[in-house]
Amino acid sequence: MTQPCIFCQIIKRQSSAKIVYEDERIVAFEDIKPVAPVHLLIIPKKHYRSLNEISPEDEPLLGHLISLATRLAEEKGLKKTGYRLVINTGPNSGQQIDHLHLHLLGGRPFSWPPG
Repeated sequence: MTQPCIFCQIIKRQSSAKIVYEDERIVAFEDIKPVAPVHLLIIPKKHYRSLNEISPEDEPLLGHLISLATRLAEEKGLKKTGYRLVINTGPNSGQQIDHLHLHLLGGRPFSWPPG
């Protein structure tokens, strides 16, 4: 039996999360295993397993995810020092939850290349 999607459970309030933003299309919440002082996850309410399921009709949703990320970064005081946005796609990228999500990371220096 397939495990229920933890992010879908958060959206439905069947699992807890510290939600920092919500509207009719997306939810943003704090990562339970942060890798930076600021580590938020921004997810669409509609379940997409990854970016591979996005179609041209979904482009406004992706823009909305990024726009919210920049707004939250500013609210968290990251605009001046910088922040990183990450969308992992597939197992080799490090995607652990099969629900499209954007990581907003900041509050410390990062190196390149990642991982």
